[in-house]
Amino acid sequence: MPVEVVVALLGWGTLVGLDLVSLPQIMISRPIVVGAVAGWLSGDPATGVTVGVIMELFALESVAIGAARYPDYGAATVGAVVASTGIEGHGLTGIAVVLGLVLASVGGWTLNRLRHANATAVRRREASLRAGDPLAVEALQYGGLLRDVARSVTLSVVAILSGVAVRTAPALPDWAASGLLMVVIGGGLAGAASGAIRSAGRGRRLRWLGVGALLGVLLLVLRS
Repeated sequence: MPVEVVVALLGWGTLVGLDLVSLPQIMISRPIVVGAVAGWLSGDPATGVTVGVIMELFALESVAIGAARYPDYGAATVGAVVASTGIEGHGLTGIAVVLGLVLASVGGWTLNRLRHANATAVRRREASLRAGDPLAVEALQYGGLLRDVARSVTLSVVAILSGVAVRTAPALPDWAASGLLMVVIGGGLAGAASGAIRSAGRGRRLRWLGVGALLGVLLLVLRS
């Protein structure tokens, strides 16, 4: 992989990692966006979108708000795209998504550690904060941002290296690769459905969800 592509992917992975918590929080960290751009940077936008869509299905199960624990799909999707772009067919797509899910879980763990580090920094400056020292507030803000930059860069490096490792590993037999792809797609659809049902709750929203699902199935049947 050309050096300029690696640098671009590293920068993109770092940016989407920051978007999840620190800035600019404009939803570029959604897997479908991450995958599309990573695929374009790698010269294979179609595979990038494919991987991004499958990863997005899993991401729809969780809501990244407040203090909830959730995976970080940003750099993870970049790694999954690196693992599968430029390969004829979808032989590596399934294992690339599995890699992405593992990396996303690791990313979620780093988010938890980041919160602990930020909380520790707040406790250390508690006296200054109580005194209303604006420099203490500024130091905490920049410190938290720098810690998130370090976290995102590290995750991106690990994701890209993992993706390259998957590309160079022995290929799965065609039947195993096809079966794994079906499993991850099915798992993603189940996760998206679970998240939609939980978000809908009870009552009118749940009924509209059922109507939408039925219409979707009907359209698929008609198109086939």
